[in-house]
Amino acid sequence: MTTASDPASFRLGYVPGVTPGKWARLWAERRPRVPLQLVATTTDEVVDLVRGGGLDAGLVRLPIDRAGLHAIPLYTETTVAVVPKEHLLTAAEEATVADLADEIVLRPQDDALAWPGDRPGRAAAFDPATTAEAVELVAAGVGVLVLPQSLARLHHRRDLTYRPLTDAPGSSVVLTWPDAENTELMEEFIGIVRGRTVNSSRTPAPRESPRTGVARAPRRTADRRRSRR
Repeated sequence: MTTASDPASFRLGYVPGVTPGKWARLWAERRPRVPLQLVATTTDEVVDLVRGGGLDAGLVRLPIDRAGLHAIPLYTETTVAVVPKEHLLTAAEEATVADLADEIVLRPQDDALAWPGDRPGRAAAFDPATTAEAVELVAAGVGVLVLPQSLARLHHRRDLTYRPLTDAPGSSVVLTWPDAENTELMEEFIGIVRGRTVNSSRTPAPRESPRTGVARAPRRTADRRRSRR
């Protein structure tokens, strides 16, 4: 059981390919006495843990069931096709979904992409269980794989490469947390991922910091104006 003197912790889940390192470093600078616990798992597991209180927040890819959750968009990843290095698709710097029409496109059961219509290419005889298994099949010449660029980098192999698909849907990454009154630590992390400075954060700060931040901004603006005259 924790006591008032014990430092709290902030538990953050994230899915493969998402790299929370830059936000973790900022957290350590701003909250050195509060450990940030990083938990790597699947989107479904992150959402269930956040909803059930096992995690304070999660970095996941859409779509998710948003019942009982907040979600704010962070960025959208480029979608790429992973192919052997000698594949015809590598003749150009980028490709389109139509270029995959005659290809067997592997569809792992943990596919991170949501297609609004028909998926590209021809379906394989079976769906591999994981993205990692699908990458092995691409290397074996069974087919090609379409996935977010960060996952292509995560599963990089020397005998494979990838090309951006210019007209494929992107993979949207969001920060999600319980639909309840935000804690001070939750507000801090929201501020970090949204790029707020220490002085602009909604979390408590030393009394002189907000006044200093507000006062300095107009002076910098005025100085720039004078320098242009």
